[in-house]
Parts: sequence; structure tokens; C-alpha cells
Amino acid sequence: MSRSKTVKRRKNISVSHAKQIVLPALTKSVSAVVSVSNEEKTIAGVLGELERLPLQDIIIVMNGCTDDSFQMARKQSRAAIVHYPERIGHDVGRAIGSRMTNSDIVLFIDGDIVISAAHLIPFIEAANQGVDIALNDISPFVPPFSRQDDVTRLKYFLNRVLGRDDLQYNSLTAVPHALSRRAIHTIGVNHLLVPPKAHALAILKGLTVRAVHTVDVISNNRVRTENTGPESDVARLIIGDHIEAIKAAMDHSGTRLHLSRYSRAELAKWRNSL
Repeated sequence: MSRSKTVKRRKNISVSHAKQIVLPALTKSVSAVVSVSNEEKTIAGVLGELERLPLQDIIIVMNGCTDDSFQMARKQSRAAIVHYPERIGHDVGRAIGSRMTNSDIVLFIDGDIVISAAHLIPFIEAANQGVDIALNDISPFVPPFSRQDDVTRLKYFLNRVLGRDDLQYNSLTAVPHALSRRAIHTIGVNHLLVPPKAHALAILKGLTVRAVHTVDVISNNRVRTENTGPESDVARLIIGDHIEAIKAAMDHSGTRLHLSRYSRAELAKWRNSL
């Protein structure tokens, strides 16, 4: 299906000294990709924080916006704007945005949560120091196992079968996160369309993946009809994405993956400790 789009480019974004925050010297270029869907109330604040960072590009991918998000973004910033009249989803938007910059580091955020520049810096710093995928550590906000939904349990299970228990509930399904250019090339832009699969491929291909900073995007997540409840469209989509990721891991490492043969009692003891 063809999609019309409007693009307004902005390169080499300048940052005013009045707004710029202090960053350690960066040796790599950085851009930000913002996925937006009807965020007229928050987009100005999101862009205001990004403008405080020394970014080469800010790329806004608007999908299915029916409010004044486009006008607000144009008024607030001279960022590059890609406008898709139809809903393409945040994951597709991030993949599109990653193609529009050649920066060494790409920071990904969404337009519905205003995250201060100070909380975005750790992701940039980690990638600048050699981390290929710098993840948001949301584990502190996850409830005990008995109160977790299926999506949350799948996130942990995926990391476990990949041999990365240390990552707990963290993956590319949560923003903010930053990817190195090497990670984007190694994973492949097309695989960014399925964040759990991209996460699995990054680990399987030996990229450096770490949870580097904690930003509460759980309690601040905007509630929408399609992302509420275990039977929501978003929940079903993410569950399917994780199944695809596990299949990719099995194809790479065999059906047992990193799982050992535990007795039912041992599995129950592990589960109840969470």
C-alpha cells in the first residue's frame, strides 16, 4: 500500500548556549528519532529537551496523526519531519527514522513522554563509550511474578533463553534506548520493525547490550484504547513479536537455547523467588 508523506529536513542542529547542558566530550555524532502519534500535548516538551543536546539530526516520524502534532512540531523545531497519514506504528517509525541519518549513535524516544535531557544523556554516553545497544532499565518498576502480565513474563523469558538473565525485563521494546551505527548495520534496519527480534539478534551476533539507566516510562506511559489490557492489540502484537524472536534464537542456537533441564520443583522455586 502506498503512503503519501511530507518530509522537512534539518541537518546539523545548533544548540543555543542558554539551553545546552554540559556533556563529556563526545567522540561520535548523535541523532534522535522521535515516533509520534497524536502527541500535540507533549511534543513541544519532548523537542524542547532534545534541543538541549548536541544532536546532528532530530527526525520526527508522524504516523496517523489527526491532531495538531505536525503544526506543534513545526512551530517548536526545525527538525526533519516525515508525515505518514496512516498509522504505521512506533516500531516502523523508528526503523524509518534510522534510515534518515548517518550518525554514529541514534537515540530513540517517543513523543508521548517528556524525558529530561539529563535522563537522555546516559544512553548517549554509554553508546559513545562503545555500548552497541544502551537500554532503559525498567526492571525496578516491574511487579512480582504473580502480578506480571504475559508480556512482562515474555520479556524476562527471552533474556533467559538468550543467556542474559542480567538484562531481566529490559529490551528494545522500551524507550529511550540508543543504538550504535554498528548495531543498526549488524541487526539490519528491517529487523528493527520487530524490537524483540532485533534484541535477540543483537545478543546472538555478539553486540554489546547493556541496561544503562532507569527512566520510568511505565507509570508515565500514555494510556490508549489499543494498549490497555492483556487482550489489547498492542499486547497481542508484542507477544507475537516475542514468539518470532524466540524462533530466531532457536534457528541460531538450537531448540534448547540456554535452558538447562530443571525439575518442576526447581522451576517453581525460581519462579517464586521473582
